[in-house]
Amino acid sequence: MATQLKAGDKAPDFTANDQNGNPVSLSDYKGKNVILYFYPKDDTPGCTAESCDFRDNYQSLAGKGFEVIGVSVDDEKSHKKFETKYQLPFTLIADTEHSIVEAYGVWVEKNMYGKKYMGTARTTFVIDGDGIITHIIEKVDTKASSQQVLELLGK
Repeated sequence: MATQLKAGDKAPDFTANDQNGNPVSLSDYKGKNVILYFYPKDDTPGCTAESCDFRDNYQSLAGKGFEVIGVSVDDEKSHKKFETKYQLPFTLIADTEHSIVEAYGVWVEKNMYGKKYMGTARTTFVIDGDGIITHIIEKVDTKASSQQVLELLGK
């Protein structure tokens, strides 16, 4: 298991730039429920499916009081292209320093075709208005990521 965080823990606060170069902090969302999803790379098949699923269900999630925030180690320019190409209506955080992925325990050793490398473990955290992690989804279904969150919450 990659993450050391568990449900009931305080979500680590962070401040990093979004796709528009504006600093965003988790604490900006105090009082709101946040779906914080970590994904490996902009504009790759799994990450696109996951992000577009959150896009397609964004109004429904917002109607239930959720904010959606995507985080990857790509830079602002890459995020902006990804946002524009798929009309993503939510914040994408550029964690180029790897401080957020490390704080959340999702920067892990991966293995592809026998080659080991460090990368982001696709993980979704559901955080309540008090900044407490209520759910962690480690086995993300990229085509039904928003549905996974809603099922967990019984909504």
